[in-house]
Amino acid sequence: MAGTDTAEDSPPRLDSALLIIVGVMVLGGMMSYLDATIVNVGISTLGAEFEASLATIEWVTTGYLLAVALAIPVAGWAMARFGSRRMWLLGLSLFLAGSALCAVAWNAESLIAFRVLQGLGGGMVDPIMMTVVAGDAGPARIGRVMGLISIPITLGPVLGPIVGGVLLENFSWELMFLVNIPFALTAIVLAVVVLPADPPRDGTPVPLDALGVALLCPGFAAVVFALSQAGRDGFGSVQVVIGLVFGAALFAGYAAHALRTAGTPLLDLRLFASKGFSASVTIMFLVGGGLFALLFLLPLYYQQVHDHSVLESGLLLAPLGVGAMIGMPLAGNLADRIGARLLVPTGALLVTAGALVFTQSGAGTSQAVLTPAQLVIGFGLGLVGAPTMGSVYRTVPMTSVAGATGAVFILNQIGASLGVAVVALILQGGGAHAAPTPDSFGNAFWWPVAAGLVVFSAGFLLPGRPAPAPEAAPAAPAEPVPNSV
Repeated sequence: MAGTDTAEDSPPRLDSALLIIVGVMVLGGMMSYLDATIVNVGISTLGAEFEASLATIEWVTTGYLLAVALAIPVAGWAMARFGSRRMWLLGLSLFLAGSALCAVAWNAESLIAFRVLQGLGGGMVDPIMMTVVAGDAGPARIGRVMGLISIPITLGPVLGPIVGGVLLENFSWELMFLVNIPFALTAIVLAVVVLPADPPRDGTPVPLDALGVALLCPGFAAVVFALSQAGRDGFGSVQVVIGLVFGAALFAGYAAHALRTAGTPLLDLRLFASKGFSASVTIMFLVGGGLFALLFLLPLYYQQVHDHSVLESGLLLAPLGVGAMIGMPLAGNLADRIGARLLVPTGALLVTAGALVFTQSGAGTSQAVLTPAQLVIGFGLGLVGAPTMGSVYRTVPMTSVAGATGAVFILNQIGASLGVAVVALILQGGGAHAAPTPDSFGNAFWWPVAAGLVVFSAGFLLPGRPAPAPEAAPAAPAEPVPNSV
């Protein structure tokens, strides 16, 4: 009884074994998030290098996103079938091979193909990282662990344009891909040494939900493709409309299948019956939309409104990353004590306030105003991201962690694609002009403001202070989970 009282006052400590696993996972996960945006600043350079049109070279980014979209839904099943350690090493190996091949690409088509291979690896790495860490941490420590594991999710995309700008300014384009290799090799070696071997699988292996794969994966890819093209061609273009309709039809078919199947669906939609889970994934959808919209907007804003170079505009994103690095661990620690219901609305208001500054800014706005605004936005995103991810795993049973992770990453990816598409369309005045105007940037920054306000409202639906009872429970599910699989 005394142990219970102590745990009630102070959540269990993060032991060294858990912290080592988190560190290994963060190293692997950071690469994939960094690579999602590192190439963005080099699109023009790659187009000139391979003498490819913008419509062709854009597939270097789009192909990567589509490959991620295809890999995420099956990652949960693959972990259950083959083991998380094996799939983590496979994902890192695919990412490593794709990175090395991208650096020796001989034309635009080969580069796109190798980026697809890279995306398949990255799409496996991210959900495996979250599932493994959530299972090892348990409900009582999930907030603090998410504060650490959210570093690659938020900081990786922010660092991408900075690293890309530095490499392109001083070296050749190949370095954008070669920079991944030492980190990937290190992550593989550490995973072999640190991660425990996958336990033997008893009983009948979990069958693959083949119909679910046939419906959900291409549906996800169709929506991501349509949204990636909407920023350039508008939501009324034929290919965008066809992509969205096709994706929606496949999603509807999957929903009907998942709710009626007697087997294990690829993604269990019954999880959405939980108010807390639905609120959590909605917030992560909007976080993806708001963060990637800002990462798309801010470099363009600094280049076209303030006449900064590519490198300068990348470096000016640093306050956003610094704010997130401060906010995430702090929020993760507080989430285990006071819950997400207070932290997330507070963070959302900070994001809204910071984005409001940019809606009123122009060529004459001092950097002394813009830098603190970015710092506030980053800190607010840190307060939102870690507690929300912790809430996802507090609202589902341990046996559903892999499915919950897949849902989070699917909606986060769709949100990111939607955010970029919406702000790109606003910058073009709804298609009225091909290039952004100074006034259009002020209008586009209203999108993250609106996303922040919705997150503020949804945050009150998240769980409050964690109950002390589950603190003794993390060890209990560890035995039945392998047997049930």
